[in-house]
Amino acid sequence: MATREFPLIPQDVERVETRYRRIVTPIPVPESIPTLQELRQTEPRSMGGQPPVVWDNGQGSLIRDPYGNQWIDFSSGVLVTSVGHAHPRVISAMRDILTKHLYHAYCFPTDVRARLTARISSLLPSPLSRVFLLTTGSEACECAIKLAKTRGQRLGGAEKQVIVSFENGFHGRTMGSQLAGGSPALKAWIGGDHPDFVQVPFPDGFRCPDTSFSVFEESLKAQGVNPKSVAGVIGETYQGCNAKVMPAHYAQGLRRWCDENQAVLILDEVQAGFGRTGRMFGFEHMGVVPDVACFGKGISGGMPLSAVAGTDEIMELYGPGEMTSTHSANPVCAAAALANIDVIVEERLGEHAAALASVLLGSGQEMMQASNGHIGRADGEGLVMALQFVTPGTTQPDPDIAFDVVQKCVQAGVMLFAPVGVGGGAVKINPPLNIPEDVLREGLSVVGDVVAQRCA
Repeated sequence: MATREFPLIPQDVERVETRYRRIVTPIPVPESIPTLQELRQTEPRSMGGQPPVVWDNGQGSLIRDPYGNQWIDFSSGVLVTSVGHAHPRVISAMRDILTKHLYHAYCFPTDVRARLTARISSLLPSPLSRVFLLTTGSEACECAIKLAKTRGQRLGGAEKQVIVSFENGFHGRTMGSQLAGGSPALKAWIGGDHPDFVQVPFPDGFRCPDTSFSVFEESLKAQGVNPKSVAGVIGETYQGCNAKVMPAHYAQGLRRWCDENQAVLILDEVQAGFGRTGRMFGFEHMGVVPDVACFGKGISGGMPLSAVAGTDEIMELYGPGEMTSTHSANPVCAAAALANIDVIVEERLGEHAAALASVLLGSGQEMMQASNGHIGRADGEGLVMALQFVTPGTTQPDPDIAFDVVQKCVQAGVMLFAPVGVGGGAVKINPPLNIPEDVLREGLSVVGDVVAQRCA
């Protein structure tokens, strides 16, 4: 479903002046309206769904506009700026590449690409061994789906082409990734589901209370899917719409099922990878290793770069020149990613995220208790949490309250992106992994006050 557009009518809001937040103008800022209107006139309508704040610069966990306002950033640019804004090591790495006058190399070899693939490979558990660098998470998921289908065709012919994914899942906005996604609204443009893509319930314990693996098998049986026709299963380590990590017992059952049926297990780590959940990779919480893993967002600190990691067998399915991308491992992006990963590892940001998880999730539980039933669940892991706003006593999403909470938080100096998930009812909180505890607590206090006032 489409999200609501934030109105471009300046509102007088309470002035804020703390160590980390500063709101000194109406929101949106009157002087910013021409820029915002120009964007709405020259871009597709789909680009008008975020809070009407003109981003100008940032530092660490803070983001600023050109008009004197400053926000605690709980968006990380949609889980991208894992080491914060303008990290000096990331900027320095990009500057060093640019001084060599090298900002594009197609698929021709570069030293920085070799160092980045080796660095990622060194962090991966066996049997993941090879890394293919791309630009976006959607592109990575498309590639993983193609690999699974290619392997299925070679093993079982044209009949082994089914990709199983999960209801309410999200894998991007390109054609294949939307077909794999679990939102019917994202498939309406093709007239509904595609026979090669089927969905099963995601074991979140909320909209699917039964988290036993038997639900997976029973759902396939009910849809008439022969397990031997399945080329691959793709699932998010935690679903972006609810921030609930797949239970370990379920993931382990899924791993066994894929092995028994010669299906590729694909885990979408675009949001979860590189420290976000308190581990380097989210699947470490599950005690399984996928055949293919997809990475993006937090891998590069803000530059467009993604990766597909796979086993030797799967990554050798295509010959030279058969699986490439024009901007694969762009040198500037690769340098940023290498520096970003080094910061995450050397500054132990995964451990930092794990240490602050109790602060984030504890605050979410308090908000849920104070919401008079309007928050149905507050789930998360590490430094990601989703508040699911619902009609009290149901799992029916309430997008209006979610929208109001985002708008009021932005007006109070905490940056959030627009509601996401089922029916647009989920508000995500995912600050940079290196956010100091006092900054996190101040931002959560603001969100908690807004929730309490809106849900009173």
